[in-house]
Amino acid sequence: MSREDILVQAARELDISLSEIQVKQFIKYYEILVEWNSFMNLTGITEYEEVVVKHFVDSLLIVKSFDISSVESLIDVGTGAGFPGIPLKIIYPDINVVLLDSLNKRIKFLNEVINQLGLKKIETIHGRAEDFGGDKNYREKFDLCVSRAVANLATLSEYCIPFVKKNGYFIPFKSGKIADEVEEAKKAVKILGGSLEEVRPLMLPNTDIERSFVIIHKIENTKKIYPRSAGKPSKEPLK
Repeated sequence: MSREDILVQAARELDISLSEIQVKQFIKYYEILVEWNSFMNLTGITEYEEVVVKHFVDSLLIVKSFDISSVESLIDVGTGAGFPGIPLKIIYPDINVVLLDSLNKRIKFLNEVINQLGLKKIETIHGRAEDFGGDKNYREKFDLCVSRAVANLATLSEYCIPFVKKNGYFIPFKSGKIADEVEEAKKAVKILGGSLEEVRPLMLPNTDIERSFVIIHKIENTKKIYPRSAGKPSKEPLK
């Protein structure tokens, strides 16, 4: 099966139909990822079919738990190599997307991807969530915040909820058994102005990998004292 066919078939598992342009963009993204990964650490996954499933399809799996088509602005916090932000941008080209990461080398990679894929209405920012969460240009400006970053949900909520507009959503990508983590984060979510609506477990198609999407609705503005200064949210999660 060709690379194009593998991609089209994988997207079809999520009821997503890819245009010719989108197929080319995903394949080009893969090629840049592997090229840059040869001299910097972006991902431990480089085999084509694995990248399609564990990065591209995984990034798009959120469409099974939330209507992305209703979103006008999205921020991906701790985006790393651009997951899930860039795959979502490819599928929903009209959404305004911001990719935030603390490592400048990754930002250079992301800018190269954006340039080579011809993506518009997308911006990268180099810095920490704790700093930009208090910046008036980004604070409470987004309909949706997503993150595949590996952090405790209470900590991740403090990083992410400040970016979300009132009535917007924060949806982290979680894996494994997360019931205890969700329970422990409820107070933090409430303090930050959120309401934990539900947890939606899904299987990554054709794998035994389980993903959980935690649907957090922003119902009140976040108090100005949050996020706390750099390092505090991870060292002292809100309880």
